[in-house]
Amino acid sequence: MFDHVKFGVSDFAASKAFFLKALEPIGITIVGEGVPSYGVELAAGGETSLCLHQTNEKPAHLHLAFVAENRQQVDAFYRAALEAGGKDNGAPGVRPNYNATYYAAFVIGPDGHNIEMVCHKPEA
Repeated sequence: MFDHVKFGVSDFAASKAFFLKALEPIGITIVGEGVPSYGVELAAGGETSLCLHQTNEKPAHLHLAFVAENRQQVDAFYRAALEAGGKDNGAPGVRPNYNATYYAAFVIGPDGHNIEMVCHKPEA
């Protein structure tokens, strides 16, 4: 559905480091970068990317959900995101209120955004 999603962050260096570390389990790397006001483009080799840029504006909090290929990636994301300074907002686990195979973890990132990693596949 999306080509890219771009949003402003209050501390470009901290947010860039957080997202690179937290999303490393799904292969996210830098695919393009300019000055902080232009930002950085992060992707996993596909056509969809996440772009961050420095701003002084106070953006509204976002909920970003990333797709994991398996539950181990969800677990790895959660550990990496906490190591990168994220705050727990829901440890890895099945969320039966969404559906029987919705396995997800949630963390709050540097700007208060709710960052989720989700696997829709049943346990292998």
